[in-house]
Amino acid sequence: MSVDGPYPTIRLASRSPRRRVLLEQIGIRPEIRQVEIDEGIHPGESAEDYVRRLALAKARASAGHGDPGVLTLAADTAVVVDDEILGKPAHRTAALEMLAKLSGRSHRVLSGVAVVRGDWQAYRLSVSRVRFRPTTAPERIAYWESGEGVDKAGAYAIQGLGAIFIERLEGSYSGVMGLPLFETAALLSSAGIDLLGAGGPRRRIDLE
Repeated sequence: MSVDGPYPTIRLASRSPRRRVLLEQIGIRPEIRQVEIDEGIHPGESAEDYVRRLALAKARASAGHGDPGVLTLAADTAVVVDDEILGKPAHRTAALEMLAKLSGRSHRVLSGVAVVRGDWQAYRLSVSRVRFRPTTAPERIAYWESGEGVDKAGAYAIQGLGAIFIERLEGSYSGVMGLPLFETAALLSSAGIDLLGAGGPRRRIDLE
């Protein structure tokens, strides 16, 4: 293991290639340690409370495996329309229903980010608003059959083919992808990590 600068190991509690790529964009190559937790929604739970609970639970669970000095980062994203949380579709029918609900209207995307090191923890929330253009049933079926929306909240990906449906975005593009970089950088700064220090923004933190 080598680290460029006086930084701790940074662990990502996710196997999401999107989150890994976003971290690499700001100079971090994280150690990956995914954890499995129950992502069910509690009765009466708001979307804000839901993403906060899951982000912190993922970070704590991953931090519990290994060196307590490791800084563990986790995130959770929810698509919300009419106060309904749209998670990852369980099957084709669920995905098509989600895409139909999003058609021709705006929805919120909440991305919560948590960091944990030992007994210390911190959390930030990003809220974005995304507007879909009206979509047809054949378009929604074709998109599902592309395979892109299978493991995505709301059954779409802004960074892929799903972008053709997005008429407007107000907020964080990286947040809609699944890891809001503004909030992530603020959390890392609160942990003593200066992303622009020790060589500038193009340096790489190599944790392999």
